[in-house]
Amino acid sequence: MRLTDDLTDLATVRAFRTLLGVRLVAQTGDGMVQAGLATLFFFQPQNMTTATGVASALVVMLLPFSLVGPFTGPFIDRWRRRQTLLWGNLLRAGLIALTALVLHHVGVGAAVYVLVLLALGVNRFLLSVLSAGLPQVIDHRRLLVANSLVPTLGGAATATGALIGLALRLLLPAGTVQDTASLVSAVVLYVLAAAVVTRLGRDELGPVRPTVEGTARALAATVGELTDAVRYLRRRGTPALALTTMALHRFVYGMQLITMILTARNLMAAPEDADRGLALFGVFMGAMIAGHGLSIVLTPLAHERLAPSTWIVMCLLGGSLGQLALVVSHAQPVMTVGIFVFGVGVQGAKIAVDTIVQSDTADAYRGRAFSIYDVLFNTAECIAAGVAVLVLPDVGWSRPVQVLLVVFVWCVATWYLRGVRRLGDRPREVADDGAGERAAVDLPPA
Repeated sequence: MRLTDDLTDLATVRAFRTLLGVRLVAQTGDGMVQAGLATLFFFQPQNMTTATGVASALVVMLLPFSLVGPFTGPFIDRWRRRQTLLWGNLLRAGLIALTALVLHHVGVGAAVYVLVLLALGVNRFLLSVLSAGLPQVIDHRRLLVANSLVPTLGGAATATGALIGLALRLLLPAGTVQDTASLVSAVVLYVLAAAVVTRLGRDELGPVRPTVEGTARALAATVGELTDAVRYLRRRGTPALALTTMALHRFVYGMQLITMILTARNLMAAPEDADRGLALFGVFMGAMIAGHGLSIVLTPLAHERLAPSTWIVMCLLGGSLGQLALVVSHAQPVMTVGIFVFGVGVQGAKIAVDTIVQSDTADAYRGRAFSIYDVLFNTAECIAAGVAVLVLPDVGWSRPVQVLLVVFVWCVATWYLRGVRRLGDRPREVADDGAGERAAVDLPPA
């Protein structure tokens, strides 16, 4: 099917429009929260001027969900996903509202960090639910087009929310109002996302055969079920290869993210000029997001002629051309162009990986597959943070490190291509797909 036909068909699917609406509204709220976090963690004059500081902040933000994430997948395969989205959005609205109250009455402290970490954990869980539910409303032929639209538009919504949060920070007077305005706005958006979810039927997002089973029993069986899911993905072949490739490429993304923060913070701006550093980082992230946006056009067009696995290899190699620009120079125009090209490759490969995991994984394992996906996603960035402490200077940019990252991506692309060829670019047949084995715990009605 041609791209225009796919887009037209997707627009006629009511459940897809609703699911997309939930994501866009909620991720706009995420952007508002993240704008505050970026200021708090990285761009205060007294904070985070070293590679160790930036890496530590990233680990604090990512590691908690990496630890608890493996225990969420089985629940995605049990709980009605529509109900999970409803109550999950209300939960994070409550967490962010509580964060705003603590900021108002106590100020920045341990309680704020804990609440934000909990909210981020809920956020990643809900993104996994959205990914697992998408194949229930879209047939497999149009999954790649849907995966081009949903995450990329979601990223654009996050960027929009971040810009609104930044505008509020610049326009409002310093103090509690400035600190809490974007958080209060995010609470409103999360509640709105929960309201939009109610337009879906209770069983519309799956699991396929929901039955009632106790939560305690599900938790006790989690470790065994995750082991089963890992074994299943490895036996299928193509999902395991795609997930591993995504994790390795995400490590590179994490290294480049820390490079961007430190370069904007310490190399292109005076360390004490935090606002100038924040503006430069905004330029770099804008280039990255623009690259993601271009992938929304290129990936479906490529899908008309190429298999998703072939597109992954092309994105890895094509994105490395942008990395080569960072090898050449740390001048702002060169870095901006390089980050843009790298961003196209990052998002294009991710879209194809999403599609492979969705289409080549049975629904009974799909929730756990995306839980594992998110754990690998976050853990790779945590490892990148640890490596950055060892190899990156405080000014961020290092030519030898950039050369090594380019070579690493080439090795990953070669390894993935060989693995796909061994499988004939098809998943292996697995006799037991787990159908009918999963139970769905029904959450309270809307």
